[in-house]
Amino acid sequence: MPARSLERARELYERGWAEQAKLRLPSAIRLLRRALVHLERAEPSEERAATRARILYTLGLCLGETSGMDIAVQAFDAARHEIETIEDSATRTLLNAGVDHNQGLMVMRMGQPERAVEWFNRFIDAVEHDVEQSSPGANRALVQGFVSTLLNRGFALAAVRKRERAASDLERAIHLAREHELHHLYPFGVHALGNVHKQSGDLAAALRRYEEAEGIFRKNEQPGLLARLQLDQAEAMLMIGLSDEAGKHLDEALPLMRKEKLGQEIAEVEMFRASAALLDDQLDLARRMAKRSERKLIRRGSTWWMMAGLIELWAHGRHAMHTKRISNALVQKALALSEELAANHLVDESRLALLLATRLEIRRGRLADAEELLKKVPGPRAVTPLDHRMQRRLVLAELALAKGSRRAALVHARKALDELGRVRDQLGGLELVSATAVHGRELSELAIKLALEDADARRLFAWLERTRAQTYRYEPLEATDNNEVTERITEVRNLSWAILRHGLSGQPTAELRGKLVKAQREANRLGWHSQRWGRPRPVAGINEVIAELGQRAMVSYVVSGGEMAAVVVAGDRVSLVRLGAAAEALESAQKLHFDLNALAPDHLPPPLVQVIGASARKQADRLDALLIKPLAHLIGDRELVMVPTGELYAVPWGVLPSLHGRPVATAPSATAWLAAAQAGKPKTDRVLVVQGPGLLFGHGEVDKLATYHANATMLSGSTATAAEVMAHLDGADLVHVAAHGEHETENALFSRLELVDGPLFAHELGRLRNPPAHVVLAACELALNRIRPGDEALGFAGAMLAGGTRTVVAAASKVGDEASAAAMADYHRALVAGAAPAVALAEAMAKDPFRRPFLCLGSG
Repeated sequence: MPARSLERARELYERGWAEQAKLRLPSAIRLLRRALVHLERAEPSEERAATRARILYTLGLCLGETSGMDIAVQAFDAARHEIETIEDSATRTLLNAGVDHNQGLMVMRMGQPERAVEWFNRFIDAVEHDVEQSSPGANRALVQGFVSTLLNRGFALAAVRKRERAASDLERAIHLAREHELHHLYPFGVHALGNVHKQSGDLAAALRRYEEAEGIFRKNEQPGLLARLQLDQAEAMLMIGLSDEAGKHLDEALPLMRKEKLGQEIAEVEMFRASAALLDDQLDLARRMAKRSERKLIRRGSTWWMMAGLIELWAHGRHAMHTKRISNALVQKALALSEELAANHLVDESRLALLLATRLEIRRGRLADAEELLKKVPGPRAVTPLDHRMQRRLVLAELALAKGSRRAALVHARKALDELGRVRDQLGGLELVSATAVHGRELSELAIKLALEDADARRLFAWLERTRAQTYRYEPLEATDNNEVTERITEVRNLSWAILRHGLSGQPTAELRGKLVKAQREANRLGWHSQRWGRPRPVAGINEVIAELGQRAMVSYVVSGGEMAAVVVAGDRVSLVRLGAAAEALESAQKLHFDLNALAPDHLPPPLVQVIGASARKQADRLDALLIKPLAHLIGDRELVMVPTGELYAVPWGVLPSLHGRPVATAPSATAWLAAAQAGKPKTDRVLVVQGPGLLFGHGEVDKLATYHANATMLSGSTATAAEVMAHLDGADLVHVAAHGEHETENALFSRLELVDGPLFAHELGRLRNPPAHVVLAACELALNRIRPGDEALGFAGAMLAGGTRTVVAAASKVGDEASAAAMADYHRALVAGAAPAVALAEAMAKDPFRRPFLCLGSG
């Protein structure tokens, strides 16, 4: 019986260790405690003592994760006491090394990575010689422990931003894992290398590594490890500026963390959630989430509470700056936290707290004190995070401005945005590029405010081009095939189609919708690093814009401090016009959008048409009075290029009375418009016409287009599939798509056209090797965009423009099938007669502008 008890204890230990490795901690704890019970019945021996030590130090790790450091240390001490009873020195050395490894892991989890490195060093020094002498397959348990410790030391070194040493450990661990066929350890190395890339600022490379590790963890069904990885992925997303996406990612991981009682991870989710709220300027939410995280971490004895405390402090400080109620106690709190962070070797975080104290002193008018504090903040290190760099530049700009040097403040803003641009240049997908603008938001606002105060129209134009719509500055590279992205997009399309079928037949769709959300997120993340963009185009200079405009005029709208203004470029004159409070115009733009949607159905009862039409005309008249009439003396009757801001992106300019029948092109920036305009006039040699399903007037629309474009390729019915449309889009001169469409507000790149086999997504347009020059989207809402800070507008039409299409005609609201067909017939008639797209659209809209709310996007 005693021998059987020892054997049973070993079996339970092995199972418990395996559960621990998968982060199934409650299950691991139960198995390990049962192993200890069985071991009590075994005869005393060195083998029994060794088994008990292993059980105790593994149990200590599990209990530390679920119950805190104190109980973990008790288990580690008990393991060391057991080890002392063993006479064999080699066994003692190996077992003590195991305790060192787990204690180092626990210390690292408590927020002390540098102390953890010391524990890991003890293990590595103790067994390194034996590992080096081991041939592949021999001493498997020892080599496995050594590789695990190298990986964890690499994690710890990455956390304290010792990049070269971390990479060396991780590459060695990956090499040993391959040599000794420890395949289960390989993804840990990939994950850790992602952390090294993240800490060094190479965020695109970090996301690629995380994606690779995630695929392995999912394939091997290791949800606990996946949850931990998702925390690091979320942090990288936040460092880029993808606050919404990071939040969704964390929401996916949180239920599993709660199920497995991963207290540390739950606290970190709340901390990152607070960080996302701070990024979105949701200060109350940021403070609540940060405090919740801080309380949990303090209870666990983790020094990571200081990180949560720093987020809470920044949210408090930002609120105090907004309300102009800054106390000395708040400054002192920032200084005290800075010292605590420094004492725990969190160098960049310590400096960030010091920068907050400096900003607060500047706002209090204590400039001498602010300067003294700023002297304590050295220049950024190579591994200093982007948002920390931007905050330092912001403090320098605000201090210069407070001392009366507007020029120095603008110099700091320009240098910061140049640095932000260099980070943006290294990224891949459209969403990554557009998201980074949030980090330069305050500096951009400061620069634009100063330019407005100086009433210098040319300088304001230059700053607007430097700060807005940077996504559209990049030259797209020829697409490369990515089978994994294609598979995910196909999965999304099939799920979308299945949801539609289930809905029509009355079957439940909840499970399918859950799968759809997951597949969309995976496709998005793959797209972040599968899309590559070329060099950035130079920011458009005012003189080259004037030259390209010719007899046209350009109007760039801007909102600053609640006021709206317009920079008007007409002839060789650049003028600044102040338009008053922005709220009224932006509200009218929203109301007009709602009215146009309500007016869209083809057979609306006449009384409704009258009521809704009157409301739409009222909003159009108001926008005309606020935005166009004050510019009349400058723009005259010229054709226009509009560069909108915020809600104005959804305004179909042809509905405004002053612009009825006037050609108007809309562009996200002058730089984007100039690139499209200089690409040359689109041809109409290769024409593609696509008819999607379910259009009441689709056949008549397509038949009319056939009379205008005799050699057009027609795709309809069973041939109008996503694959066929994509194949024919490549290299086309003119494309007309008559199909239902939908803009996805929360997931812009999954805005879609409905085709016979399911939707064609904006996400897929990046695969085009030779994008069509001129695209007409006779579909609802596909001119809409999701607008990020910096007027980074992204949607279906926006993805086409960014990908190299010169002109896109699309609707900013819903459009009836009959009205759309009639408008498009008029548009193509004018186009074939030689009219430019903006001119042809103006003629088509003029007949019934409120029922034909189309925009000409791009060159016009």
